[in-house]
Amino acid sequence: MSRLHPSVLDIDCAAEAERIAQALRSSVARLLRRRGLVVAISGGIDSSVCAALAVRALGPERVFCLILPERDSDDDSAARANLLAAHLGVRVETVDIAPTLAAIGCYAQRDAAVRSVLPGYDERWRFKLAITGGSQGLVNRFRLIARDPDGGDHECELPLDAYLTIVAATNFKQRIRKTLEYFHADHLNYAVVGTPNRLEYDQGFFVKNGDGSADVKPIAHLYKTQVYAMARHLGLPERICAAVPTTDTYSLEQGQDEFYFALPYRQMDLALWALNHGHPAAELAQALGIDEAHARAVYADIAAKRRATSYLHRPPVLVEPVPEPHGH
Repeated sequence: MSRLHPSVLDIDCAAEAERIAQALRSSVARLLRRRGLVVAISGGIDSSVCAALAVRALGPERVFCLILPERDSDDDSAARANLLAAHLGVRVETVDIAPTLAAIGCYAQRDAAVRSVLPGYDERWRFKLAITGGSQGLVNRFRLIARDPDGGDHECELPLDAYLTIVAATNFKQRIRKTLEYFHADHLNYAVVGTPNRLEYDQGFFVKNGDGSADVKPIAHLYKTQVYAMARHLGLPERICAAVPTTDTYSLEQGQDEFYFALPYRQMDLALWALNHGHPAAELAQALGIDEAHARAVYADIAAKRRATSYLHRPPVLVEPVPEPHGH
């Protein structure tokens, strides 16, 4: 039998929750020199756990939450977010960012790009992007999946320009949300919490100067499986603990593995852990019940995404080093 098993991701949630809470308390008071924390909550597992850990660290009176829906958001996402805010007892504000996105051309630019490959598309249609290739050992490419008002499904390959335009326009959503987070952080003298888990952080599943921007990222070291375990340990509502990971970005429902990752998150967590700990592809294949070629392709896809998104982690490039002004 393989030595590789999902139990390698088991953690002591009580000890880890206290360690993270202590790190947040120390960071806010000593390093960041702020009075509290701002968390944008989507109703998903990652932002919910981050908000709960922030409350554990500082108390509900020093945590401010934002719910930031837009035209394509699932109504249930906001409902779960409000449920969480009530459960935690935090201050919360909801801001519909759709008018701002419309004003800066997010929807118009995106829809024009969709129509370039699907001429009949209009605002009554729903669509999403899907990734294919990487998990089969091929170059990743994106396809457009759309549903017309009569329920008919359409699927086509996306040329590079259309794909880049759709992604660039969609990235407005994350960047506008972050602008609002920092507005509230500035006027409250709070710090902004980033919510990526380890899988998202490692694989670059975030927008630069969007959801990738933050003052502190308390769960970036936790695999998503561990985040779910933490949610249950922290006693979050079952509707949140049972929520299926989605991008909540496009108008058609879309899983994260469908859009970006090579496998569903439980398998992807184990694959990333295995690669990080030097387990050969044959061992991963046995643990996941897939063939060895597929496992090698998953490892290659992880490496390819690390290369492609490494710039997201980089600070601005300087012509020459500039000494840090505060001795850090």
